[in-house]
Amino acid sequence: MPNLHDIEKRIKSVSSTKQITRTMEMVAGAKVKYATERIQTSAPYADSMTEMLQGVAARVQASENPLLEKRESVKRVLCVAVVSDRGLAGGFNSNVLRTVEKTIRAKKAQGVEVDVIACGKKAGGFFKFRGVTPVLDFKDLSADPTFEEASEIADYAVKAYEEGSVDEVVLVYNHCKNAAEQVLREEVILPVDTEAVVAAAAEETSVEFEPEPADVLARLLPAYLRTSIYHALIDSAAGEQAARRTAMHSATENANEMVETLSRVYNRVRQGAITTEISEIVGGAAALED
Repeated sequence: MPNLHDIEKRIKSVSSTKQITRTMEMVAGAKVKYATERIQTSAPYADSMTEMLQGVAARVQASENPLLEKRESVKRVLCVAVVSDRGLAGGFNSNVLRTVEKTIRAKKAQGVEVDVIACGKKAGGFFKFRGVTPVLDFKDLSADPTFEEASEIADYAVKAYEEGSVDEVVLVYNHCKNAAEQVLREEVILPVDTEAVVAAAAEETSVEFEPEPADVLARLLPAYLRTSIYHALIDSAAGEQAARRTAMHSATENANEMVETLSRVYNRVRQGAITTEISEIVGGAAALED
C-alpha cells in the first residue's frame, strides 16, 4: 500500500498534466477554427479552377498533354505523405504513415519502386528510420502550410511525370470531415483524370478558346495541381488540430478520473492511518492504567 506522501505527489503530478492537456485542447480548438476558415477562403478559387478545367478538358484529347496520359506500365510511383510536425494527435499521423508503408511494400512486391515526399517532421523521421530517404522533406509547415510548399511539390511531380521518371503520383492525407472526424484519403493526382469533368462539361459547346484549348490546358493543369495539393495541405492542417483537440480532451478526462481515483485511495489510506493512531493511543492509555 503506498503511503500518503507518494499518493499526494501522484495527485499533484496528474493535476499538473491535466492543466497542460486542457490548455493544449483549448489552443487546438482555436487553431481548428483558423484552419477551417482557410479552407473556406480557398474554396472559391479551387471551384473556379475546376470549372475552367471542365471547359477545356472536354475539347482536348489525352494524347495532347503528357499529364493526361495514363501509362500502360507503372514502374515507379511518387507518394506524397501529408502528416504533422508534432504528435499528441491520436492516430492522425500513424493512419497516413502506415498506409504509405503498406503501399510501398505492396508495390515492391509487384516490382514497382516508390519515391516519397514527406510533408511534416513525423513523416521524415518515420521513413528515414526505415531506410527510405524522401526526395523532398518539408518541416515546420504542417500547422500553417504555404502555397509555396504546394508549388514545390507540384513542380517536382509534374517534371518527374513529364520526364517519365515516375508513372503515377499519389497523395495521402487526412481529410477534415468535421471537428470530430478525419477521413484518410488516397488520391491519384497524376495522371489527371478528366473523365468526370469532361462529362460535366459535355454540354458546353459555345465557348471559344484563344489560344487553342491544348495550349490553355498546358498552362491550366500545373496550376490545377498546385491548387489541389495546397487544398490537401490546409485540409490536413485542420484535421491535425481537430485530432489533437480530441486527443487532449480524452487525456483531460482520463486525468480527471485518475485524480478522483487517487483521491479516494488517499482518503482511504489517511483514514486507515488515523484509525491506527487512535488504536495505538487507546492501547497506550490502557497500558498506563494497568
